[in-house]
Amino acid sequence: MSRGKHRARTGAAAGVASAAAAASRIVAVDALRGAAICAMIAYHFSFDLNWFGVFRADFNRDPLWLSLRALIVTSFLLLVGVSLVLARRARISPHRYWRRIALVACCALLVTGGSYFVFPRTFISFGILHCIALSSVLAWPLVRHPRIALFAGIGAVGVGTQVRLPAFDAPWLQWVGLMTHKPATEDYVPLLPWLGVVCIGIAVGAWLDARDYLPLQGVARRAPEWLNWLGRHSLLLYMVHQPLLLGALRVLLP
Repeated sequence: MSRGKHRARTGAAAGVASAAAAASRIVAVDALRGAAICAMIAYHFSFDLNWFGVFRADFNRDPLWLSLRALIVTSFLLLVGVSLVLARRARISPHRYWRRIALVACCALLVTGGSYFVFPRTFISFGILHCIALSSVLAWPLVRHPRIALFAGIGAVGVGTQVRLPAFDAPWLQWVGLMTHKPATEDYVPLLPWLGVVCIGIAVGAWLDARDYLPLQGVARRAPEWLNWLGRHSLLLYMVHQPLLLGALRVLLP
């Protein structure tokens, strides 16, 4: 075989690999994740303004703020389930899969440490990143079985929202989510019911995948590129947005 033909075939193979890698990302999913990031930043900015005394709101009891928080968390965790389906579609290697889980887990530990520095009495012991890391491991086997994932998700949501057992009030079991009262923490996203939302996201992702994500075409067409960029870098933005917001407010506010 001549060098020219070899290079042509190598280039074609590289092109196919690049196209496959690009196809593994769905623009609309990135855009939806970017929208969730925007909503989260707006929510945390409002929380920070309340913390600095600019305005007063009860983020722990006001139905409006509680509903907004639940909507944002639900959006993220549904997209986690959809992303697991995309990872399987892209035939992600075990190395890349566990590297991503390890990255999220490390970020979760950094959030715990940072929140302890700022809120020593209400630091984050099991927040959304902790939940994403653990749920991604537990839900991964269900990616090949979306119907089971759907029913398991509905069951997990039902148990997590309806069952309350005093045995789970122990501090070392608070991450499960069946305790009788919300612990004193700045962010609490327990395994139940939120693992169920990830499982439902797997079912949604499988439904979309079977239709080649055509139901999301409208989102892909209308989403600006900056929103897609936010979605592609959601973990980085999650880690840096609060330090930047708190730092800016500390400088700007008297």
